[in-house]
Parts: sequence; C-alpha cells; structure tokens
Amino acid sequence: MPRRPFVSALLAALAAAPLVLISGLAAAAPAQPAAAAAPVRVMPLGDSITGSPGCWRSILWNRLQSTGHTDIDFVGTLGPQGCGQPHDGDNEGHGGYLATNVANQNLLPGWLSATRPDIVLMHFGTNDVWSNIPPATILAAYGKLVDQMRASNPAMRVIVAKIIPMAPASCAECGQRAVALNSAIDGWAAGKTTAQSPVVVVDQWTGFSTATDTYDGVHPNAAGDQKMSDRWYPAVVAALSGATPSPTVSPTVSPSPTVSPTSTPSAPVACAATYRITNQWQGGWQGEVTVRSTGTARTSGWRVGFTLPDGQRITQAWNAELTQSGTAVSARNVSWNGALAAGAEATFGFLGSTTGTPTVPAVTCTAG
Repeated sequence: MPRRPFVSALLAALAAAPLVLISGLAAAAPAQPAAAAAPVRVMPLGDSITGSPGCWRSILWNRLQSTGHTDIDFVGTLGPQGCGQPHDGDNEGHGGYLATNVANQNLLPGWLSATRPDIVLMHFGTNDVWSNIPPATILAAYGKLVDQMRASNPAMRVIVAKIIPMAPASCAECGQRAVALNSAIDGWAAGKTTAQSPVVVVDQWTGFSTATDTYDGVHPNAAGDQKMSDRWYPAVVAALSGATPSPTVSPTVSPSPTVSPTSTPSAPVACAATYRITNQWQGGWQGEVTVRSTGTARTSGWRVGFTLPDGQRITQAWNAELTQSGTAVSARNVSWNGALAAGAEATFGFLGSTTGTPTVPAVTCTAG
C-alpha cells in the first residue's frame, strides 16, 4: 500500500491548518486600548452642615470643575438634596450624628467599603460640642476615624476642618466649647499626620460669623456656604495634586564638586500674601493672612512679614508659627501647610490687642 503514508501526511496537515489559522488571527488581533484612569474619589464626611443640604459641596464641586479639576468623583452613601445647581451630590453628611457615636459604633468602615474614597473632607463635631462632649474625647474619635480611613486606603488624604462657630439659642456655652475643640485640632493633626497619609487642617472657624453666615446660629446660609467652599478649595486642590507636608528640617547639603555638571534650572517658587481684618472691638481685633503660591513649582515653605503700628500686639495665632519683636511681625508655615502647589493657598489667623484702631499693613511673602 504505497499511498498510505502520503494520505496520512495529508490528513495531519489538514488537521493542523485550523490551529495555524487561529494562531495567526490571535497574533493579528489589535491591542485593546488602555483603561482610562479612575477619577479621584472625594468623600465629604460630617453631619447636617455637610449633608442637609450642605450646599458648600455644590459650590466647591462646580468651582473644581470650572478650574480644570474634572476627573473627580464625590462619593457617599447619601444622595444630593437640591442646592439649585447641578453637582455631584453624593456625601456622608448625616444630620444629627455625633463624631463620637460614629466612631464608637464603627459606622464608618461600611461607608468606606461602599465608596472607596481617596480623599476625605471631614467637618464633624458640632453635635458633640452641643452635647458637651470633652474635646479630648472628640479628638480620640477623630483618631479612630482616621485609623479606619487608613485601613480602607493606606494612602488616604484627610482634610479636617476646624468647625464653624456656633451660637444656637439653646446653648449659650456652645460658642466657647467650639473654640476649645478647634484650639486642640492643630496639635492632634500634627501627631496624626504621616507622609503616606497626610492630615491637613482647614480653618473654617476664622472669619465666619454666626450672625451673617448662618440662618440659625449653626447651619450656614448662602454666604456661609460660599465661605466654606472657599476654605476647602485650596486644600482639595493640593490633595488632588498629591501635595504632602514638607519636613520642617532641611536636609544636609553635600559639598559641590569642583566642576559642576550642566543642570536644568529648577522651576521658580514664589508667593504673595494678603492681610485683612475679620473682626474688631474695643481694645482688640482679629486678623487673617492668606498666602498664595504664585510660582510654577510647589513651595516647600513660606515666610510672611509685616509691621504693626505702636500699641498693637498679637496675643494668639493659629496655623502659623508667629513671633513679634517690637512692631515687626514674622510668621512662617507650620509642618502641614508649607507645601503649596502652584495656585494653592494657606491661611493663618490671629488675635491682637490695641490702644487705637487696627489698620491693614503692607505684607511681604518669601517662598522656599
């Protein structure tokens, strides 16, 4: 049977042909396009000031959109409650909730699991203050909440507010209690922040008036919503850019070699500062300075200087290391607000005593 080997070879070749064809098709298949980067997920967390209706969120979201920060997603298990303009209204603003109860009852992990945020904006503690919970207990709850955030996302960026002032008709002591809580937040944040998961404080208290910025002494009106959005905005932009706190001690600089290689000049850093009087009374005033990064590169720190008239003395400051020698005042960033991306802002405030009428001095700003 001399033809049998030929037939066997032919059949084997035909059987292999589909495999070759399939392999060729697989090799020729076009590459799939890369998946689009996921948006940065931002969770607004708090009580009714954040969620009922919390219209500062709609103002903030629209400002971020209009300034090019479109790849963001506000997240939360609660939906929007109006506010009169289109916005991404998802949030975790639970009316009537206490930060201490949310921590003690372990409510946050479920919200985090459902929404997976990268950034948390937390204005929380108003109801705790109203309930006369001690500041140390509230801060312990803050600490537990941050730990739960980091368990969800080790690189969580946390932006915590000094709460807005309180003057409810039913609680004459609430205003001072809010001051006591706010005065302890900077120190708490400094001990809680890390390079991987920075905790940044936003001062929502300074310059906010319960008389003109709330409708009931507690909840913001339209003017208050605008102020809150304005305070959140630079911190959110810095978080979106990945800015993290800079170390307060500069690294040791190694000696330069005799012949330096050619190098590309670093991008310039610069800043500008504005001073305003936010309140005044007989014998005293409250001031605020806003520092803005005006260069093209991120700052590693900043220093502000101004001169006060004779008879004016600063007695208390926050969000800056401030010293006064005679009439000369110098303020520098603290550990968590020195790193400002281009266009970002930081604000510090102070109280002062005076024998005359406070005036607005000229201000200088030097960036590092």
